[in-house]
Amino acid sequence: MPTYPGAVPSLRLRLAATSACLGLLAVAAAGPVSATVSEGSAAARAADPRTTRGLFVDPYMPGSQAAAQDKTFKPIGSRAQPLWITDYYAIDDVRDAVRRYTERANEADKTPLLTIYSIVGRDCGLYSAGGQPDAASYRSWIDQVALGAKDQHAIAILEPDAVPFIGNPACGFDTDERLSLLTYAAKKLSKAGTWVYLDAGHSGWQTPEHMAPLLKRAGIAWARGFSTNVGNFRPTDDERSYAKALVKQLAKVGVSGAKYVIDTGRNGGGKPVDGDVCNPRWARIGKAPKQVLRGSFDGTLWVKNPGESDGESDDGTCHGGPPSGQWWPAGAKRLMGTD
Repeated sequence: MPTYPGAVPSLRLRLAATSACLGLLAVAAAGPVSATVSEGSAAARAADPRTTRGLFVDPYMPGSQAAAQDKTFKPIGSRAQPLWITDYYAIDDVRDAVRRYTERANEADKTPLLTIYSIVGRDCGLYSAGGQPDAASYRSWIDQVALGAKDQHAIAILEPDAVPFIGNPACGFDTDERLSLLTYAAKKLSKAGTWVYLDAGHSGWQTPEHMAPLLKRAGIAWARGFSTNVGNFRPTDDERSYAKALVKQLAKVGVSGAKYVIDTGRNGGGKPVDGDVCNPRWARIGKAPKQVLRGSFDGTLWVKNPGESDGESDDGTCHGGPPSGQWWPAGAKRLMGTD
């Protein structure tokens, strides 16, 4: 259970090998054979406040509240991070929760950040299992999220891990249904004025050749682009190489103009240790969130909130962390290198 509204449950402790999903799925068209990711007119882009103003630092985030009490935590608490919109918020509540948060950001003249994380069969039934109970519930829930975000000039990361997990026989979800739900969400949120980034895993998981046709089927033509490294520790240079290759592969399958963002919240510790992915001791915060908006690179974000635990374990695997999603001062200090 999240420790505050919207706190992120720990993302799945990701598979270290790129063989996590077995085999390429056949490409099926989702929309036109050739498509360009949604950006709107040149005039609309020029007038879009997201191109000129900073990202929202929410004073209600645990890291921000910790920094207000102890300046030791300022390197984390002073950085923009998203509000995670999960099944913590019921269908009847999620619209108002999104609207309150996005309006607060806009009142501060900043861009609101969201992570949408409630797909049916979330996290392959693992550490962050949950999500909506069925497809109809998910569509209704997304409708309310979109209404809350309408015209609020938000940025949203859509369903971390949902596409990279496709093809994993252990997951058990219906692939066609999942792709349909992601397309529905990307379309609804984009039409509400949100910049949507579908999650594309990371450089140590799937290949660009594998991901491009899946992202097309998941409705990336409706989105602004894709995100990489969410909740993971891969170096930024590796992620940029992966993202650039994925942009090229998307063009090859008929989707041009895709942008990308990289989660750098915990990738400042150098090359990750394979298999050590639950509150690893060697992890450090990475480059600060920054919009770049140059070429296909939209910038860096801290999507997985640094300082919140990945989870707990009895065998030491999670290095003493509390339950997933809980603010963990000792872990935050470790990430900052001040423990």
